[in-house]
Amino acid sequence: MASTAPRPTPAPRTAPLTVGFDLDMTLIDSRAGIAATYRALSAETGVHIDDALVVSRIGPPLEEELAHWFPAAEVAAAGDRYRELYPGHAIAPTTALAGARDSVAEVRALGGRAVVVTAKYEPNAKLHLAHLGIEPDAVVGWLWAEAKGEALREHGAQVYVGDHTGDVRGARAAGALSVAVTTGPCDAQELRAAGADVVLDGLTEFPAWLRAFEAARAAA
Repeated sequence: MASTAPRPTPAPRTAPLTVGFDLDMTLIDSRAGIAATYRALSAETGVHIDDALVVSRIGPPLEEELAHWFPAAEVAAAGDRYRELYPGHAIAPTTALAGARDSVAEVRALGGRAVVVTAKYEPNAKLHLAHLGIEPDAVVGWLWAEAKGEALREHGAQVYVGDHTGDVRGARAAGALSVAVTTGPCDAQELRAAGADVVLDGLTEFPAWLRAFEAARAAA
């Protein structure tokens, strides 16, 4: 169910609609693939990694997670190896979240552009999207939290959709409307406290919300 908080008044429609989307746990459920990659990395390095704990907190950059398991001097090399292992372990098990394809399609149906802005290594993000048949207009990787705002501003995004408080921070840094979904590690209360303008249970609610947003923007 969508948040019952009042919706922000959209800015007048002076530019074509552009919507940014986070990737992991917003458009895709990558938990099984990420866990499999961590298990492969653990087997290679002999370092114990609790993959269940890892996937319970997906969102921040890879190196932040690896720092929980590897000495600081080994994090960079572990990250490089993880990214090498990723295509062979993480792409096939990953699924599209409910409403993901319809949400991107709705942006297009309204004459807009869909841009994926993610903390994930960009080539691997593109592999996920191609495998699942989700076709945004642009993909920008390796950006987290406020740094996402740079790409969102560059693409002129009025809306950014994500599942993490870091995504809310990215939207706010860009001056974009923050639409948060509770399909990731952060619950509705956390997302609202971080400053989300709208909180939805998931992307199945997003197309209807977006139509109403664009209608209000047109009328403003």
